[in-house]
Order: sequence, then C-alpha cells, then structure tokens
Amino acid sequence: MQMYNYPLYRPPSEAYSLILQVTYGCSHNKCTFCYMYKDKKFYIKSLEEIKEHIKWAKGQYPAPSRIFLADGNALVIPTGVLLDILAEIKDNFPSVERISCYAAPKDLLNKDIEELIQLKKAGLSLLYLGVESGSDEVLKMVNKGVTAEEMVKAGQKAIEAGFKLSTMVILGLGGKKLWQQHAKETAKVISAINPHYFSPLTLMLEGETPLNQGIQRGEFQLLSSDEVMEELRLIVENLYLDNCIFRCNHASNYIPLKGILNQDKAKILAEIKEIMEKKNYKNELYRGL
Repeated sequence: MQMYNYPLYRPPSEAYSLILQVTYGCSHNKCTFCYMYKDKKFYIKSLEEIKEHIKWAKGQYPAPSRIFLADGNALVIPTGVLLDILAEIKDNFPSVERISCYAAPKDLLNKDIEELIQLKKAGLSLLYLGVESGSDEVLKMVNKGVTAEEMVKAGQKAIEAGFKLSTMVILGLGGKKLWQQHAKETAKVISAINPHYFSPLTLMLEGETPLNQGIQRGEFQLLSSDEVMEELRLIVENLYLDNCIFRCNHASNYIPLKGILNQDKAKILAEIKEIMEKKNYKNELYRGL
C-alpha cells in the first residue's frame, strides 16, 4: 500500500509534525492562484486505509507530539468518520498534544456547531483557514467560492466551537488594480474574525494556473516588492486584533516579521518602514515555496 500521494503540503508551523494523509487533494480545487493539488483527483481515504496508514506511521514515528491531517481540507470528511479517525489516532499515539488540519470555509459552514464542538472534544484542536482576501471582488476573481461575509462566519464559527484558529492571506492577490481594496478589506475581515494566529503569505505562481495564464495575457499585473510591502503596511495599519500572534515568516515573504497584534502594531509598522527605506528585502534566490 502506498502511504503517501505526493506532493505533500503543510503549514510552516507543522514542520516537525507527523503528517497523516487522510484525503488526497482538495475538494474545491478551483482557486485560480493555486497549483498545489491540480494533478490530484480528490479522494477521501477509507477508514481501513487510514488505519493502515496509522499503523505504518506508528512503526516509523511512535511518539509524535503533533499530527497534521493532510491534504487540502481534511475537515470535509463526514463528522462521524472524522471522529473515528481521531479516536484511532488517540489510541495509537497517546503522546499527541495537538492535531490540526486545513479547513476550507465551506467545510466550516457546512458543519453544525455541535459537530465542530464534538471534533474539538475528540482532539482536533487547531484549524488553518486560508482567507486569502477580504475583498469580495478579489475572492470572486480567484474563484474562492465564498464571500467575505461567509469567510467571517466560518472563522467565527471555528472559534466559537473552541478551536485555535490560524488564518492566512495572500499579499499581491489583488494585483495592481485592486491592491488597496484587497488590503483594506482583508484587514476588515481578519479583524472581524479575530483569530489566534495571522500570517500573510506573498503571491507566487507556479505551473499553469489560470491566474498565471492571466498574467501572460496581460490581464493581471503583479506587484513589485515595494508595492507588496506597502500593501502589507496598509493591512497591518488597519488591523484591530486582540492578542493575536502575527507571523510573516513564510518562504514567500520578502521580510520576516513577528509580534502580537494589536499591542506590537507600532513596532511592526516601524520595522516595515525601515526595511522599505533600506530596500532590505530577501534575495529572490531565497524566496520560494
């Protein structure tokens, strides 16, 4: 039995986690900027397959403290099956302290709050929500499949159920035409969700994605490094968060930043200003996914 269907993706904070691949690909898989799962047909592994995967993983990594459920949105799995998976994980890995997965906004919206609370009690504790943008125009352009209002409802629902919530947005996703709207509306949506973690990534296009094809046709103009930094500054300036861990340290980012928002907002804005003045950006050779 093949244990992994490559390529595998996980958030930076899951670098040392045991990855259990409970699905292949992404059930939505229509975002115009994303290339990650374009060569995979979406598939939810059977409970028997997952039990075999867990048995194999236990032989390789008997005592992980963290486990990440791949691929793109494991929360799409029916709640009853997901509860069985979590029970199997707990039985085989009593050492595990954190179980996490990507959560698409529609997956959160499609589950009742009682289902989410059950999953939290069963051991799933951290969800990663790709917000991407707070602009309805940008979300529609990139075919995210939800509105900004629905994104807020999804994020707030996760927090209401007791999950730790990590949100990501993509700098540059509005291009030159919509960058201000993208920045301001994104800050508004993230503020409304008030997540535990917030991380901006920077748009980088790989493969023949629809957005990349749009760039080649001249329909979408990428931001320069200075423009990306100005967009980041505008987002941070308009954020109103309560004790949110801020990390701008993804491989795609031009600079590393960290802090707690909103208490560190002035410090972070000062760092952005200084770096922009000095043009002290990461060398393109070291930016990548």
